[in-house]
Parts: sequence; structure tokens; C-alpha cells
Amino acid sequence: MVPRNGSEQDRGPARPRPPITRRSQAHATGREALSRRLSAGDPLSAQTPARRIPVGVSTSSVFPASVEECFRLAAEIGYDGVEVMVSTSKVTRSVQDLAALSRAYRQPILSLHAPTLFLLQHVWGLDPWVKIERTAQMAVDLDVPTIVAHPPFRWQGSYARGFVEGVARLQEKYGVEIAVENMYPWRLGVREAMIYLPDHDPTDEDYEHVTVDLSHAATAGDDALAMIDRLGDRLAHLHLADGTGRTTKDEHLPPGEGNQPCAEVLRRLSNRGWRGSVLLEVSTSGGGAEHRERVLRQSLAFARHHLGHGLDG
Repeated sequence: MVPRNGSEQDRGPARPRPPITRRSQAHATGREALSRRLSAGDPLSAQTPARRIPVGVSTSSVFPASVEECFRLAAEIGYDGVEVMVSTSKVTRSVQDLAALSRAYRQPILSLHAPTLFLLQHVWGLDPWVKIERTAQMAVDLDVPTIVAHPPFRWQGSYARGFVEGVARLQEKYGVEIAVENMYPWRLGVREAMIYLPDHDPTDEDYEHVTVDLSHAATAGDDALAMIDRLGDRLAHLHLADGTGRTTKDEHLPPGEGNQPCAEVLRRLSNRGWRGSVLLEVSTSGGGAEHRERVLRQSLAFARHHLGHGLDG
């Protein structure tokens, strides 16, 4: 397991903790960024793709349907792979079952999402380092290059305080990318609860690899374009989804149904020859099987169009 100890000298000078709450900023900053973009005509970059970026789909995008249904739809619709959300489903925690599904449907597993969500606190016990380390071991066993993890909650004590350094140690130990995902404050009326440490936005921390989720950026009121430009090569993973930023909810709308710069994000990444993968992470739980398939087809068409997949030959 990751060492919990280490001298104060190793950890460097103590950083001041962010306040527990702050005046709500997300709606205002989100509106300002949107207004600036739209006032410029919402321009899109010309497409000069330097790499054919793979597009996969997360098992969370078919919830409450099964993991196997995700693999089946990914193969039938034409996705390039799957991201598996490690969850209460036994299949998501079985190397043998996941390897069998990957072979049967000829869909590589592009990434694993560690069970660090608030609702998955009891998966693999209560020790959060165990959750990340067991996911990393699964990634090694399945030859998966990337795992996604959320930043820690501020009440998680030493885990939260040593998270940045602990992630670096696990990456060195297992040789997989641990891409820490951007999140968002929880809103309490006119104030926001700052529940993550060091912050909900990992782009300013010393992580080697980061995941940007466009729906989370919408909820937080963060500028997604500024985030990916700021990260440069540290951006390892993109969760493709949309949002309006006008609600406290994490919307995970299909791309193009909110006001996030989904199209421009894809174009910029394609043009610069970005080495990561795009994983669709949308909510389809409000409809039946026909609705789910339609959303996945439309979202793949959106992604392929703006990644320039028709131009890369």
C-alpha cells in the first residue's frame, strides 16, 4: 500500500487550507465565460487533425443497464473502446470477466474509473488508498493505460493531505497513469461548500496526469478551454459531456445539448495531436433502450465530426 508516513521536510511547507465555504461563484463565472465566447460568434478552429484520437464510452453512460450491454453497444455503434466504472457490480471488479467481455466484443478497455465517488465509499472497504491501488493493479492485469480518480474529500484526513504525493508514488509503483479528475463545489444556497482538498480543480496541482470532465466544468463554472490549454501535455483523459451551468446538478448532457465548448475542445485536441482518449460520459437513464442507443450514436457522430475523423486520411 502507499506509505502513509514521511517527514515534514519531504512534504515541503504546509499549504493553507481553502475555506470551508465561499460566496457562490460558479454561476457568475460560467455566465461570463459563455458570454465572452458567444459575443465572439462562438468560433471553431479550422480542422487540421494531427492524430486520430480514439473515442470510447463509459459504462456509466448506459446505467442502469449492465456492463455487458455497454460493451455490446460500443461494438455495435462503432466506439473505439470502453471505460469501466469500478462499482458495486461484481463484473467491474473482476479481471477475468472484464477481459472476457473485451475479447468477446473486441472492445479494448481504455481506462478504469476508481470507486472514489461519494456513493461508492464502501466498495473495497473504507480505505481510499486501497480503492486506488486495487484499481491500479487491475489496470496492470488488463493492460489498461489510465485510471481516473477523484480528488479527496477534505474530511478524509491524512489521505487528503498526502494525496498529491501519494498519487505520484502509486504511478511510479504500477506504471499506469492516474489522471485526477476535476470536480465542483457543492452549493448551499448563496454559498459553495469547498469539499475537496487541495481543490476541486486539479489543474493547479502538481499532478502528472489530469482528467477534464466538461460536465463538471459546467457545474463548477470553470472555463474548460482555459483548463485544457493550461494543462498542455498533462491532460491525459477527456470525459465528453455537456452542461448548462444553470443548476447545482452534474448534468452530463449529450455533447451539443448544453453551452460548453465541446466542439472547440475536441478540435483543439485533435489539431495538436493530443495523445489521450475521449470517453463519453453522459446520462441516458431517463429513457429506455432506444433512447440510450440514439444518444450514444449521436454523441459518437458529434465526437468524430469535431475530431476530424473524416479528414485524417
